[in-house]
Amino acid sequence: MSFAVIVFPGSNCDHDCFHAISKLLKKPVRYVWHRDTSLEKNEVVIIPGGFSYGDYLRAGAIAKTSPIMKGIKKHAEEGRPVIGICNGFQILTESDLLPGTLIRNNSLKFICKNVWIRCESTQSIFTKELHSREVLQMPIAHGEGNFFCKEDILKELENNQQIIFRYSNPKGSIIESSNPNGSLKNIAGISNKKGNVVGLMPHPERACEPILGGKDGLKIFNSALSYSTK
Repeated sequence: MSFAVIVFPGSNCDHDCFHAISKLLKKPVRYVWHRDTSLEKNEVVIIPGGFSYGDYLRAGAIAKTSPIMKGIKKHAEEGRPVIGICNGFQILTESDLLPGTLIRNNSLKFICKNVWIRCESTQSIFTKELHSREVLQMPIAHGEGNFFCKEDILKELENNQQIIFRYSNPKGSIIESSNPNGSLKNIAGISNKKGNVVGLMPHPERACEPILGGKDGLKIFNSALSYSTK
């Protein structure tokens, strides 16, 4: 099992992800430039946060046209693990690998702070090692983290257990005051139907060691280790 961290012009959390995987998870990891076209079958793909292409047009709108996205789509269609963090989540929705969209925070301001999220589903590759309703703490840093989708898509996400994280308070209660950006139904992360593609706005790579305030984020990457090629 190895990891691949995708790098776009404007990515700024790629080194954080690389550090978390190589130094803390102690697994093989490599950078993959956006102009590359292929991925290894045994790799867990991480699309990191940042401001790909300066967020021109919309966050993730240009990144979806990069050559590597064809390889990522093929990887995902084969049921292999892909996780998009923050800007990576935005790229996944723009690429139609995940439903819905991420729009401006309801405050219209960039938000950078620690939040609490509750695990809603353990059906995805990246939550298998978590407990249902387990509460994690990790930081957010975004201006367009407000998840939105049409009512029929929301119903489908709920029925298929594709909502994997919701913003909560420290006790796990899903309340309006724990929602930092106005996301529909406090949604912080979702998966595709197969559970192999996950997008979330909070940054697990920035919550992997005590010096950063806690290790809850490492649980998400650890969960991916249960995946094995067939």
